Amino acid sequence: MYYNAILSPLVDGEKLSREEFLRRWDALPLLKRAELIEAVVYLPGPVTVIHASQHGLAHLWIAHYAVHTPGCESLLNPTWFLLDDAPQPDGCLRILPEYGGRSGLEGEYCAGPPELIVEVCYSSTAYDLGPKLRLYRKAGVQEYVTVQIKERQVIWRRWVAGDYTNVEPDSRGLLRSVIFPGLWLDPAALLDRNGQRILQVLNEGLASPEHAEFVQQLHARRQVG
Repeated sequence: MYYNAILSPLVDGEKLSREEFLRRWDALPLLKRAELIEAVVYLPGPVTVIHASQHGLAHLWIAHYAVHTPGCESLLNPTWFLLDDAPQPDGCLRILPEYGGRSGLEGEYCAGPPELIVEVCYSSTAYDLGPKLRLYRKAGVQEYVTVQIKERQVIWRRWVAGDYTNVEPDSRGLLRSVIFPGLWLDPAALLDRNGQRILQVLNEGLASPEHAEFVQQLHARRQVG
């Protein structure tokens, strides 16, 4: 395995097929983060405390929603097969396939577009708003949330007729998912890393009639066996 890693390492910026990308990565057991976007290898740098803290709260937000919404699943940093690429999003929220979701499994990896992706942008803003945005749009990821730390803004995009349109905040300044009813976010609280406020707003959404109706719909869609 060590011999193979020396012969064929992953090189940032190199163009590869997904099969070759995964083969080389498998020969590098110490490598934890790598992505293939538009057939190009990306090797993200070290993760800062600021990025990690914001990332943790963003995942808490979608994980809390998934726990209270049977038929939904949140994932942290999964390698995901999208078209011919293999991104590793910061966080994903998906409807499980047996509940009518659009993604599934290909071996041990998720494949097909998840319903929602979250990316935390600190040193990776140009990357998350460039190649990754193009990939997610082309693959039909229905909602794409970017948490842009330096710019202090959260942009929530919704896929409509082949392109993204920004979701506008409501009269309270909250952002609300269309695909996941009850998934509410106070963007200022996320940027301020105010976990209590994030969960307070989300719990309001989870207690809403639209979330209760969504849970019933998921239950009705469930395929057994």
